[in-house]
Amino acid sequence: MSEYDIVIIGGGPVGLYAAFYAGLRDMKTLVIDAQDELGGQLVTLYPEKMVYDVGGHPGIRAYELAQKLIEQAKMFSPDIRLKEWVDMIERTQDNMWIVKTDKGNAFKTKTILIAAGIGRILPSRLGAKGELEYENKGVYYTVRRLKDFEGKRVLIVGGGDTAVDWALNLAPIAKSVTLIHRRDQFRAHERSVKQLFQVATVYVWHELKEVRGDGTKVTQAVIFNNRTKEEKVLDVDAIILSIGFKGDLGNMPKWGLNMKGNNIIVNARMETNLPGVYAAGDIALQEDAPKLALMAIGFAQAAIAISVAKKYIEPTASLFGGYSSSVMADKLKKQA
Repeated sequence: MSEYDIVIIGGGPVGLYAAFYAGLRDMKTLVIDAQDELGGQLVTLYPEKMVYDVGGHPGIRAYELAQKLIEQAKMFSPDIRLKEWVDMIERTQDNMWIVKTDKGNAFKTKTILIAAGIGRILPSRLGAKGELEYENKGVYYTVRRLKDFEGKRVLIVGGGDTAVDWALNLAPIAKSVTLIHRRDQFRAHERSVKQLFQVATVYVWHELKEVRGDGTKVTQAVIFNNRTKEEKVLDVDAIILSIGFKGDLGNMPKWGLNMKGNNIIVNARMETNLPGVYAAGDIALQEDAPKLALMAIGFAQAAIAISVAKKYIEPTASLFGGYSSSVMADKLKKQA
């Protein structure tokens, strides 16, 4: 059985930064993530959107930021396992932890950092006829790459900021953009909604009834007016269902953690109630501090958690591992 100093549950921005910082502290590290690629919400929910609130980046595309975090995390060669879900953790008699996954794998570790965000990210589905059949064959739940929709007839379902933003972003490159919303009131920013009606065909009070295709790709969408029940058949190449995502924590509430809703309660040292188990990022809740769902906060929490975990493993170690400039210089000197 593989043995680690720390297992990081979650490969989003906070988990990736934690992996880098653990490497900086000479900790043997394993990162486990349920998605098919690292980056968390940056790549799953809004890869093409601009991020403006990360230090050092006046503006950076979410996917690009994820790639830089991945590059940084891999500087110290942590082990990484994707499309694998942590199902259970168990305390051993020698005061270590066994991390068990849905793949039947088990890993022994001295400490654990939970940086799972909202959990495994699952799209909200409509349940329309043909939706599942054409998933990833023309039916999508987010826009991974704008260029994938270039020259296509695109139907977007939704009335929130994300749906409207995708319509505005795709309008210049798609052959056509149509958006349907089940109401006549939008949750998106007013200015964006005004722009929407200028660049896209919009049907309010409309919903998606059926997805049609030739077996390999989407060719049509059947929509209907939810007040009159009148139906329309639209020729489309892609359908984007922008109706939200939900987080799945799996068996995490059964691990013995003190939780409040979907949040893990931690103290100022990012310690949970379980010895050697820490949490950081969106999933962590310090009850006596403001909760801000920002990457900047998660990065700081990750650094604290890793530093505390290092001292937990090695009581004689310094809590503060030094400035990265001098630590990296020493490491590079040793590699030379």
